Amino acid sequence: MAIYAMSDWHLPLGVDKPMDVFGPGWEGYVGKIQQNMQKLTDSDYIIMNGDFSWAMHMEDARKDFEFLGSLPGIKLMSKGNHDFWWESKAKFSRFMEELGLDNVHFLQNNAFDCGDYAVCASRGWITPSDKDFGEQDMVIYKRELIRLEMALKEGEKLGKPIIAALHYPPADEFIDLLSGYRAYMCVFGHLHGSSARSYRPKALNCHLVSADYLGFEPKKLTD
Repeated sequence: MAIYAMSDWHLPLGVDKPMDVFGPGWEGYVGKIQQNMQKLTDSDYIIMNGDFSWAMHMEDARKDFEFLGSLPGIKLMSKGNHDFWWESKAKFSRFMEELGLDNVHFLQNNAFDCGDYAVCASRGWITPSDKDFGEQDMVIYKRELIRLEMALKEGEKLGKPIIAALHYPPADEFIDLLSGYRAYMCVFGHLHGSSARSYRPKALNCHLVSADYLGFEPKKLTD
């Protein structure tokens, strides 16, 4: 049983918004994801930390989830800035039951027991050190810090090394929280293209797992 991670799938199967308009690196990306996911077994975990689908509503993401269900692995999903389809855990559970998917789990401010590790997930946000940070961002930033700490507290209760999954790159007080709860590792996404290639993590053992950055091949985190 291994743990993998890959964020930012940006699936367009329920809406007409293919990512290949953003450059040749995205050409045929759905097929690449399908092929590279075959390296997982049904007992492996994959952290999918944000921006799974372009759908605006959960029902519009039906084809994306049907595609996801055809792939091996236990999927641990958390929210990104483009997951407008994201709704309550109760609605998500009913939708997965309707689709007959029992290997997709919805993480928000909580932790998931993956055997030897606990996976904690929250979206995160840009931080005060970001040049684009504005007054309106402070409310969201503070709220996301609360949510991350809720998740880390749940992970701490499991008594296992914590893998934290954020969508935004961790910085400032997010790093302080990860350090305070002695997170073993952090994965993040959100960055693409030149931003991804030039970014340098601001803390140790942080890994960028945006799908295009990884060549649409899930990154193995543990054996």
